Amino acid sequence: MRALFDWRLPVLAIQFLTRLPTPQIKQFEPRLLAQSLGWFPAVGLLIGSLLLIPAYTLAHEPWLAAILTLLLWVWVTGGLHLDGLADLSDGLGAAHRDPARFLAVLKDPHLGSFGVLSLILQLALKLILLMICIRQQSWAALVLIPAWARSGVYCWQTLPALAPGMAEQFGWQKTPCLGWLWWLALTGLSAWLSPWLCGALLVIVGYRYWLKQKLGGVTGDCLGAGIEVSESALLLLLALTASL
Repeated sequence: MRALFDWRLPVLAIQFLTRLPTPQIKQFEPRLLAQSLGWFPAVGLLIGSLLLIPAYTLAHEPWLAAILTLLLWVWVTGGLHLDGLADLSDGLGAAHRDPARFLAVLKDPHLGSFGVLSLILQLALKLILLMICIRQQSWAALVLIPAWARSGVYCWQTLPALAPGMAEQFGWQKTPCLGWLWWLALTGLSAWLSPWLCGALLVIVGYRYWLKQKLGGVTGDCLGAGIEVSESALLLLLALTASL
């Protein structure tokens, strides 16, 4: 219970997931990063609130608002999850069903053609879907989507770690109750403010199922890619719902 109120945990969560300035932590322990997992959806709400500034302010120019919102989104996260998506795409494209080859490509710091294509498609998709979100004035969804995406880590971290690294470290912290509490809170907020977002948990579980069937486990890059995939999937769900 003491760790729940440890001020270092939300600070570490902000430090890990964003480029926002935070107080310096002089006594860092590896276990603290795993414990900070409980604050990931809260950081998502913070990110969503920041995205609301350019989106709402420039809503009369949807494309301009979408471009500036996307730039802020990439900057505030430091491209962390985009990097995971690019690495995962390179690994899947070059592995040829060889697990050892897949992990070797993930560790390669160089960006391949599959990674470049995934980044182009992801940013283009997000830009278009953000414009639709802004045009529809779906402000609550814009705030809640980053939180929903980061809550997915509670689900994905339960898979076996494919290699030592971030996924293994987050796996140290088993948080089933905390995950359900966040999902319950986000579902309640979604039902009140943006009902179609209640399907977000299906996106999260669907990605976990894909990881289990395709890879048999998870890596840190898979977690980051999952956040990007979830954000785009939920923005797409918004666009489809609006069109119907």
